[in-house]
Amino acid sequence: MSDVAYLKSLLGVHPDFPKKGITFLDIFPILRDPVAFETLITHLIHHIITANSEAGRPEVIVGLDARGFLLGPIIAMRLGCAFVPVRKGGKLPGAVEVVKYQKEYGTDEFEIQAGAIQDGQRCIVIDDLIATGGSAHAAGELIKKSGGKTLEYVFIVGLPFLKGHEKLDAKSYWMIEAED
Repeated sequence: MSDVAYLKSLLGVHPDFPKKGITFLDIFPILRDPVAFETLITHLIHHIITANSEAGRPEVIVGLDARGFLLGPIIAMRLGCAFVPVRKGGKLPGAVEVVKYQKEYGTDEFEIQAGAIQDGQRCIVIDDLIATGGSAHAAGELIKKSGGKTLEYVFIVGLPFLKGHEKLDAKSYWMIEAED
């Protein structure tokens, strides 16, 4: 069994969550299993290194609130990068950049601390899932506002039938493709 098939087999599947008609894929069973979690991190690091070799190694891993916080710091540490969180509005101290975005269930806003990303820094955005692409697109806008360059958007699960990846300003990768 491949790493991806193994990890996919561990996902929790929750029909009609968070509302009727939506099937939620839960990554937490992977995080509860140390071997599975190590397999996930190793797979993502290998992908990031090989897929971005020509553009230069990333300098910043940008993790999206909240599940990107579970993956981002570990990946950043292993790659020798900075980790920068993108948070929901009102959660970060000090001066921040703000972007509003549409998500599946309404409108929200993301923030990044001013100065967290320096001019020209190469960034990878990481989160657990891409659906409509609103939050990932907002993160890309924050990186741009900060003077950084997004190399790639990396996800565990992708819902390509929602076409969220088409909103992004750089290539995207997801390990596991969910069915519609």
